[in-house]
Amino acid sequence: MVRLVLVLGDQLTPDVAALKAGDKARDVVVMAEVMGEGTSVPHHPQKIALILAAMRKFAAGLEADGWRVAYSRLDDAENSQTLSGELLRRASAFGATEVLATKPGEWRVLADLEALPVPVRVLADDRFLCSEAEFATWAEGRKQLRMEWFYREMRRKTGLLMEGDQPVGGQWNFDHDNRKPAKADLLRPKPRDFAPDAVVEGVLGLVEARFSHFGRLRPFRWATDRAGALAALAEFVAERLPRFGEEQDALLEGEAYLSHAVISPYLNLGLLGPLEVCRAVEAAWQAGRVPIAAAEGFIRQVIGWREYVRGIWALTGPEYLVRNALGHSRALPGVYWGGETGMACMKAAVGQTQDLGYAHHIQRLMVTGNFALLAGVDPAKVHEWYLSVYVDAFEWVEAPNTLGMSQFADGGMLGSKPYVSSGAYIDRMSDHCGGCRYLVKEKVGERACPFNLLYWHFLVRHRERFRSNPRMGQMYRVWDGMEAGRREAVLAGAQAVLARLEAGEVV
Repeated sequence: MVRLVLVLGDQLTPDVAALKAGDKARDVVVMAEVMGEGTSVPHHPQKIALILAAMRKFAAGLEADGWRVAYSRLDDAENSQTLSGELLRRASAFGATEVLATKPGEWRVLADLEALPVPVRVLADDRFLCSEAEFATWAEGRKQLRMEWFYREMRRKTGLLMEGDQPVGGQWNFDHDNRKPAKADLLRPKPRDFAPDAVVEGVLGLVEARFSHFGRLRPFRWATDRAGALAALAEFVAERLPRFGEEQDALLEGEAYLSHAVISPYLNLGLLGPLEVCRAVEAAWQAGRVPIAAAEGFIRQVIGWREYVRGIWALTGPEYLVRNALGHSRALPGVYWGGETGMACMKAAVGQTQDLGYAHHIQRLMVTGNFALLAGVDPAKVHEWYLSVYVDAFEWVEAPNTLGMSQFADGGMLGSKPYVSSGAYIDRMSDHCGGCRYLVKEKVGERACPFNLLYWHFLVRHRERFRSNPRMGQMYRVWDGMEAGRREAVLAGAQAVLARLEAGEVV
């Protein structure tokens, strides 16, 4: 009785649930590179290359460990180019009676598996520190699902940065010591580039031949196996973690990485585990090599926010993907696909995304996300863009971050207020504004920063929803206190910006 053990491209962990339930003596591991997944959205070429190269190396490791692996390469003549087709082809070839699968991180893929004519046993993905059932229990009966309270439970569960039942240092977070503007520093360590080996070069050539999506494929700098991922983690902890906290929200021209870890792709592929990453950071703090604010800030992102958004994704189901609480419907502006813009911050964020398939969380949230929200872009289009262009983007993590935190499309499930700001925030946290076509200090007129104009337009058009929000009331009082002529000029300027966006003109 042969079973197929399905391993997806973001499940590259030797003890992933389907492999743990499998039997080397009789079962066949199925891994498949298929165009259906590479084109489900127009994924960044570096994302496709990273996944395919990591899959090939992981499959070789499974074979060395004694597994029988049926591996479909993208250019195999018999490849059906869909996961369902490859599972059916392998089931027929091996006479398999069942498929063992770890729950995918995308509802579309799960639906395809459940529709197969072969019995499929979907196992819980236990690589996360909080199971779906645990999260549902935590969420039950709560009026608000705030991450801070979940994070504290995860600290207690893991024991990270804890002294008994209390947080080290007597407080749960150290944000007041973090999130400062950064200054240019030629000595700031850069993340290591991993030179492509023969396997990676083969994949790069294949991706060049098969895909023409937005984004540059070369130079390709990513690690593609666990050894490389561990090296990237060790380098971050030793060289950039000490400054991570204070620089985590900063933006600088020409500084793509600052002091960020740049290990989220390895976590999301399964090459690293969340607990081992956090323990490495905790150990560095215990050894006195990094400040508590940096260690806590990083650990919060992993066991707090990462686990939390996965729980939201699982709890809400596929209907979450179509939420649009604010009724936004504007098309995604061309600047997101590399179109010309006079906005220095948008040019930097999108240009970096195109070149690297990477941007850090403030570039995503407070630049590209903020602009889309203020402009009233259809959140489904924003979701598709983020899922497409970032190397670390997988639906379970990207959808709540985009639809919930960034676009407020879930109506406030993730956040008590929308993450919107005028140009003042970007000016405070970056050096973009000094070289921008627009003037961040200007509130009206042709040279006024579009963020300034669109910010007030957003607040006005959604006043009924947000005027009683205690975190936004002050801004409405500021608006109401403006001279009437000035308010009219601001709204007229915002309408001009929106008209240019709709006409496909440069903003």
